[in-house]
Amino acid sequence: MGSFSVWHWLIVLLIVALVFGTKKLRNIGSDLGSAVKGFKEGMKENETSGPTANGGEHPELPNARTVDVEAKEKTRSGDYR
Repeated sequence: MGSFSVWHWLIVLLIVALVFGTKKLRNIGSDLGSAVKGFKEGMKENETSGPTANGGEHPELPNARTVDVEAKEKTRSGDYR
């Protein structure tokens, strides 16, 4: 009773096919396949978008801003007005 043999699984598959019918099982298989395909495409889009998804900001710090220190120093000294 420990593990099921191949014959046990074939009998279970035959009973499931008789209960649900092959057409319904085929529809379930195609729905599951399209769901997996959509998930993979979504993951691929997420990987390719990268940090530009937040408008060029760091993805882990959504409110982070970069500061150009050289430009800030130039405006303080009056070189760049």
